[in-house]
Amino acid sequence: MLTKDQVDRLREPIRFAAELAGCTLSIETTWGLFSPREIDEGTRLLLAHLDVAPAADCLDLGCGYGAIGLALAALAPQGQTLMVDKDFVAVDCAERNARRNRLDNARALLSNGFDQIPLERRFDLIASNIPAKVGKELLSILLHDARDRLRPGGRLYVVTISGLREFMKRNLKEVFGNYDKLKQGAHYTVGMAERAP
Repeated sequence: MLTKDQVDRLREPIRFAAELAGCTLSIETTWGLFSPREIDEGTRLLLAHLDVAPAADCLDLGCGYGAIGLALAALAPQGQTLMVDKDFVAVDCAERNARRNRLDNARALLSNGFDQIPLERRFDLIASNIPAKVGKELLSILLHDARDRLRPGGRLYVVTISGLREFMKRNLKEVFGNYDKLKQGAHYTVGMAERAP
């Protein structure tokens, strides 16, 4: 068993610096969130294959503590980046990380998928590190909502464990009518679909 002092130390925020989108960002997170001690391999692979215009309006879907959203906000300083997650602890961390890094074009919102995002809000780019156990029902909702919320020509970028790459390819082709595998790594695959102009 851990001592009370050891447990108290575990309650303290976890802080680290991460090289994302060509700049060093300060990250604060906590136990209970995905990959709390470092940026995970899938997120790094996704970020290495994004094509982000400087004025793009972006969405980090399932943001966790905000790694993808922070990078999007840094890459698109003239656009607005929204980070959403259904976990209030994640949203709180993402919002604090945006402020900590002076990314005034980023904000975080508590939302289960798109359900709290205003209906009129549209995006040029949506990026997500989709959990392996998201389930086909929720995945269907997320992909259809993503297509509907993208502007014509907008792109959805996803990273999944490589074991789900064919499943993701099928679903993206079904919803978007297209799919492009950008990179297949040892453990993760990055895919992209575009909403027709």
